[in-house]
Amino acid sequence: MSNIPGAAHPAFSFGALTIGGGILGYARKGSKPSLYAGVVCGSLLIASGAMISGDSQYGGHSLAAGTSALMAAGMGHRFVKTSKFMPAGLVSVLAAASLAFHTKKALEWKD
Repeated sequence: MSNIPGAAHPAFSFGALTIGGGILGYARKGSKPSLYAGVVCGSLLIASGAMISGDSQYGGHSLAAGTSALMAAGMGHRFVKTSKFMPAGLVSVLAAASLAFHTKKALEWKD
């Protein structure tokens, strides 16, 4: 049985998807910015999941919310600029959902 709390699963999942997307962007288009951004943002999300699983729920949710906000803003801007749903629109929608979830959870854990 897993000891990972349910609230950490979205951070781990979105982090893994983000890293995978960055690697895929590099493999398909040779995009180093996609690789770097995907690995950095995905790693931050996975780190936030580890924090949520430990004793720092507020800090973990805050880190995930901040990372998601940066991704939503960056990819949302790219979506508006290019009007291409893949990948910018999809990532911005997922990041906005992650931002909403982790902000709600951070406020629940705030002292």
